[in-house]
Amino acid sequence: MATNLEYRNRSISREQREALLRQKGCVVWLTGLSGSGKSTIADAVERRLYESGHLVYVFDGDNIRHGLNADLGFAPEDRDENVRRVGEVAALFADAGIIAVAALISPYRRERDSVRERIPAGRFLEIHLDASVEVCEGRDPKGLYQKARAGAIPDFTGISAPYESPEHPELVLRTAEMDADACTDAVIALLAGRDLLTPPREMSAR
Repeated sequence: MATNLEYRNRSISREQREALLRQKGCVVWLTGLSGSGKSTIADAVERRLYESGHLVYVFDGDNIRHGLNADLGFAPEDRDENVRRVGEVAALFADAGIIAVAALISPYRRERDSVRERIPAGRFLEIHLDASVEVCEGRDPKGLYQKARAGAIPDFTGISAPYESPEHPELVLRTAEMDADACTDAVIALLAGRDLLTPPREMSAR
């Protein structure tokens, strides 16, 4: 780690940026097995928020690995670093007043918890897309489970690598029972219920 560094406070505060955007920056973290519906729900939430006038950005697990995390594999230490990097960037987006939606398997509790610790209290919403391995394998939209069963993909979450479900998520979406619209409604309701879709109260009258 580099030394002789000093954290520089900026002249524009997070609250000022949020007042400009008329929303509150936060991180919506979608976690679940491959095939549980993370990308589908993230896209739908992004569209719904955009259409209602909110600035939102999705960090999709596959897309991130084409650029920022292109150097990482799927060994446990690489998965940790994948989550750490996305968490750091998402925290910066939230500080800019943007609603950051992360759609990553992110299988380990400790890494998700470490992201939570980087975000101001109440601004990190962990959402578990709860679908069993059997349900996800039945969907298998990218044919990954079939390859994992054949031994072509090592360290595949749910088959040859563990997934640790959140212990206290802000929301659980049982995607085997709920359709995409119902899941999207629930996420938007969570954001609204946490007062994250309106300007900061102290700034709203300005």
